[in-house]
Amino acid sequence: MSLSGAHKAAFRREVTQGGQVFAIRDPDGFPAPADDDGRRAVPFWSKPTRAQLVVKHVTAYGGFEVVPIPVEEWLSNWMAGLEHDQLLVGVNWAGAKATGYDLTPGQVLRWFAELEPEITAEPRIHTTQR
Repeated sequence: MSLSGAHKAAFRREVTQGGQVFAIRDPDGFPAPADDDGRRAVPFWSKPTRAQLVVKHVTAYGGFEVVPIPVEEWLSNWMAGLEHDQLLVGVNWAGAKATGYDLTPGQVLRWFAELEPEITAEPRIHTTQR
């Protein structure tokens, strides 16, 4: 398994255990950088320490704050908003360039539904700020 694959697997396991995801933001909002194909993703982490490492070591994210989001809110509100805005979900990005897996909001919802069938997403739109 690649390092990114290991981070992806850890994301699902750690979020399920901790009940939260972690995003980063600055005064302009939450980042949604584009990949080489122009697709944008909003990054999320399964532990605050993972997000803090990216803020500390990736120049583009210097000065961002780590924001906890309850997993129920993330699945029900954020996934609908990201889908509406045609954004992907970055999971546990790491390293000097903050790279990792990007999933569609639908993939994330199915991924967590496999683990916890009692979590259902009743979507409400949450528009990202970038």
